[in-house]
Formats: sequence, C-alpha cells, structure tokens
Amino acid sequence: MSENQDNHSNATDHPPIPQEAFDWYDDYAHGRMERRDFMARLSTLVTATLTMNVLLDALMPNYAQAEQVSFNDPEIKASYVTFESPKGHQEGRGYLVKPQPLEGKAPVVLVVHENRGLNPYIKDVARRVAKAGFIALAPDALHPSGGYPGNDDEGRSMQRSLDRAKIEQDFIAAAKFLKGHEESTGKLGAVGFCFGGYVVNMLAAAIPDELDAGVPFYGTPAAKEIRKNIKAPLLIQLAELDKRVNASWPEYEEDLKAAGVDYTMHMYAKANHGFHNDSTGRYDEKMAELAWERTLAFFNKHLKSA
Repeated sequence: MSENQDNHSNATDHPPIPQEAFDWYDDYAHGRMERRDFMARLSTLVTATLTMNVLLDALMPNYAQAEQVSFNDPEIKASYVTFESPKGHQEGRGYLVKPQPLEGKAPVVLVVHENRGLNPYIKDVARRVAKAGFIALAPDALHPSGGYPGNDDEGRSMQRSLDRAKIEQDFIAAAKFLKGHEESTGKLGAVGFCFGGYVVNMLAAAIPDELDAGVPFYGTPAAKEIRKNIKAPLLIQLAELDKRVNASWPEYEEDLKAAGVDYTMHMYAKANHGFHNDSTGRYDEKMAELAWERTLAFFNKHLKSA
C-alpha cells in the first residue's frame, strides 16, 4: 500500500486559464451548476486576451484531438457488440476492440466512460488498451436511449435521465460478459474515468470474485457498506486540484486498509479532474502519459502473469 505525489510543469498554447474556470466547469459538468450560471461566471474572467472563445475552447472537448490510435490501425480490430443485462436495461451495447493478430486468448479490460456516454475519447482509450495486447470493451450507458448523441451536453442530460441503479447493473453485466468472452483468458481488469472511476470502485466491491485488477481515475468510492468486499488490487489515480473527489479519499483509504486491499494511490500534482482526457484544456500531457504507463504496467502485472 502506498501513496505517491508526482510533480511536473505543463505547457499550454493558450493564455493561462484561471483555476476557477476549471472548478466551475467541474460543477457544470457534474450537474451542480446550470449552464447559464456557468457562462455568467466565465464572463467575469474575460479579458482582451482571455476571450470567451478562448475559455470555451480550453474547457469544452474537441474530440478531433482525442485520437491517439486510429480505428484503421492494423494492430487492432474494432466492432460493436450487444450483451444481455437482465437486472439493468435488459440489453447493453459496447465498443469491442481486439489486438491483431490475436492468437489464442487474451486478458480483457472493461473501459468505463464519464457521465456523458461513450464519446470519441473513451473509444480511443479502448483502442489504446487493445493496442497494448488486451481485449477491450467500452460499454455505452446511453444505449437504452439510443446511444451517445454526439455532444457531451446532451449526453450528460441523457445519462442523468436514466436509472442509476440500472446503469450500474449494465456495467456489471458488461464485466461478466467480457470476462466470459470466448477469447478471454478469464483475467478481467477495469479502467474508468470520473463516473467511470466510480464504476471501477463499484465493480471491485460488487463483484469481487470477478474483477482481477482495477484502475479508477478520479472516481468516488463504492457505497461504504460494500467496500469491505473488495479483493482486487487497485491503482488509484487522483488529481491534486480535484477537491471534490479527493475529499472522499481519506475515508476510502481507511476502508481499503481495513479490508486488506492491495492498493497504490498516485496524486498528480497541479493536475485537474479529467487530466487524462486529451480533448479538453484540463489535459495534462506529462501526467496523463505517466498515469497511462502505470495503468498498462499494472494490467500487465495482474492480468498477463500466470
């Protein structure tokens, strides 16, 4: 069990964005602030060089920037699959990506999106996972409503409109489907971001005998009463400036210690919630690459070893 603080400097190609803007965006993105209030607060930061367009370009996702692995990459093969979810929305759908060539079987990794559905960034993360030698499945929680709508604002609204308990059951069903896939070795990992980080923590507690390794990025813990069930090793990735999620860490750590969980927490200095997402101004390239290297090393250790 360990905790690590990482330090860095991060260059940007726009004027410095005040930290308040990132904090307000986090409140807006998580439903704690209405859009008009968010825009009104942003307007108080506008200057001759820090225009509203600059602020919005820095905060809002630009998914053209979020493709590190092309869907045409010859080292992967991507498709869509459906799976049964009897305790959730009856049927789930996800983006399945396999390494190529795939000889025999491979360990599997569930990739869990944020609170807005299966957007292009998360699909790219699934391709990165596959390129590293794992079969990846990225489910879309919005499948019952027609799937990710093409923009995050509408996606957030759609996800809020769905039954949270049923969404969680859909991800449990996805994890079991993936673990039992005909090309799976039976070793299951999960990585998730924001809401997806919560889902990874939830899976570790809800299906402890199914999950073999979990990497929650800036995710809140599972319900307190089930944390004692966690068995899988966890690699917990937190951002120093993410006060909302970090407030839950001390109690969560106490519960992990009490349960004897093998965990490591990394705190990424001067990084914001969402620092791994390369489609927004919150992206921190150096910290994101370090966190991703650690993620793949963690999965290699716990999923590929005998």
